Amino acid sequence: MTVRQRLLHAAAELIAEKGWGAVSTRVLAERAGVGSGVVHYHFDSLPAVLVEAAVGALRTALAGLPGVLDTATTPRRMLTALLDALDGHSGQELFVETILAATRDDVLREAVREVLVEFRAELATRLARHGVPAPADTAAVLAAAVDGVLLHRALSPDLSVDVVVSVLGRALR
Repeated sequence: MTVRQRLLHAAAELIAEKGWGAVSTRVLAERAGVGSGVVHYHFDSLPAVLVEAAVGALRTALAGLPGVLDTATTPRRMLTALLDALDGHSGQELFVETILAATRDDVLREAVREVLVEFRAELATRLARHGVPAPADTAAVLAAAVDGVLLHRALSPDLSVDVVVSVLGRALR
């Protein structure tokens, strides 16, 4: 793993563990096992490292979803597969922290928005294949609902896939 990759990996871990605002250059460098000057050698600023790490983790997590969604034979099963895939992903805390930080940071907001637009387009394509009306609008609302579920699970882990699919699945009929 290169130094740059170690810094990005450490940044993603720290965002998830401590929250966006608690990551400093010194803490990041220590976690990556490098001197703090190395951070600024590889990146323009600490926020640049954090944005690249968080957006990279989002892209990585979402990259496998089209294949998962393609295996579903109904919209309801597609929703279940999506939630199961996100449940199995270890970066939920990172996603929550990133979404919250994006509400306060224009650069991060734009980067996350681009990822969401791509994800919604993938989701809309699959919804259209299943004959779901207004697939683009449905994908946007469904993606927002899934993000909300992730946020709420941080506070209430008893919000199970079965409960979510039962409620959101009705909207896909």
